[in-house]
Parts: sequence; structure tokens; C-alpha cells
Amino acid sequence: MYDGKKNTAYSIFYSALEIAKSKLPNEEKSALEIWKKALENITPQVEVKSRRVGGATFQVPTEIRPDRKESISMKNLIIYSRKRGGKTMADKLAAEIVDAFNEQGGAFKRKEDMHKMAEANRAFAHFRF
Repeated sequence: MYDGKKNTAYSIFYSALEIAKSKLPNEEKSALEIWKKALENITPQVEVKSRRVGGATFQVPTEIRPDRKESISMKNLIIYSRKRGGKTMADKLAAEIVDAFNEQGGAFKRKEDMHKMAEANRAFAHFRF
């Protein structure tokens, strides 16, 4: 949503849901269920935070609060939709939703990268406090 244009954002979102539904004709789920599944697929469980311990900076993996998980996943979906090629924002958002539903695309890759980073720095998990 740019400049507080809520009605425009609503119309883009709902038209994107309709487009996403039409792109998945053999799926028996409703458009809203497709969106929920897509959001669930791109929601990260852990993230890394920088902690300074004794002059060194460590990337410490931490779990994410549920409200932050939701906002991160929606933000990633919007960011990667804007970066996509396509005619309208509704088309871009629909394409990203379909990719997230099929566990592909930029937002899903972002989640996978976050999880890989947390896994790589698992040795520093004891610095959580």
C-alpha cells in the first residue's frame, strides 16, 4: 500500500487472488485457502540476529514471534512481487502467490536462505539470552 491507498490495495489483492485461482484450475481449494497455504509456505520459523560477545560479532539463531512471522512473510511476498516482471501489480502478486503455493519463487527462496543461515550458525545458539 502506497500513500495510504487502502481501497487500491484491496482491489489489487482480491484481483490477484482471482488470477491465482484461475492459474490453478485443477486445485479444489478456494482462492483464500490457496493464499493461506502460500503464506504458510513462505513463513520463516527462525532468523539470525547479530550479538556482540567479547569483541566478536556472532550471528545467533533465534525463534520468531508469531506476529513477526506473519509480517515478515507478507513483506517478503510484496517485495518479491514488486521485483517481478508483469503487467499489473495484481498479475505480479498472483504469480508470486502461485509460486509460493508451489514452494518456488523469490519469497520461498528467502525463507530457505534464512533457515540455512540459522542452521549454519547453530553452534552459536547458546549466546541467546
